[in-house]
Amino acid sequence: MNTFDKRAKEWDRLPRRVQNALTIAEAIQKKIDLDENMEIMDFGVGTGLLGFEIAKKVKKVYGVDTSKQMLEELETKNSKELSIEPVFADITKKKLDLKIDGIVSSMTLHHIENLESFFETLKESLKKGGFIAIADLLSEDGTFHSDNTGVYHFGFDKEELSTIVQKAGFDKIEFEITHTVDKPHKAFPVFLLTAFKRD
Repeated sequence: MNTFDKRAKEWDRLPRRVQNALTIAEAIQKKIDLDENMEIMDFGVGTGLLGFEIAKKVKKVYGVDTSKQMLEELETKNSKELSIEPVFADITKKKLDLKIDGIVSSMTLHHIENLESFFETLKESLKKGGFIAIADLLSEDGTFHSDNTGVYHFGFDKEELSTIVQKAGFDKIEFEITHTVDKPHKAFPVFLLTAFKRD
């Protein structure tokens, strides 16, 4: 059982975490013209805090995660009116057989070890002109998490990450700070990176 399996049932009980996802969803909707014909992937979907907000605007959301317990919690929220299709998979190891319009994510990228191959995988999953909208931490000192098991990056440098994304086959790369996550010892800036698959 991984650390996210253990935390799944308690995940939504932290108001800061819920608000973080809502703020990111709002930022994505300001940058990307979501519409009712789109099919979107939320990687690292967790319990769907971001994905359900996106699902309100699009045709379908595939919620991809490596934690079965997180996906089980997500499924309890599904309804006729609003749902996410849970997908138990590790897309860092195998690309899904999907061609989608866009990929969103909240606070998952720092758990991805090989960023170069990962962004290439994302590109291959996108239709022509498809987008990515990925939120995560700016470079930090390693104190955001109380336990850094499974954390491969202490946030990200804007220029370094933008270069990786560009080399993977994306352009129109934009990078903005959306808000901060305020913890008792420190405030941690969160960015939103948006980019489009290069034709």
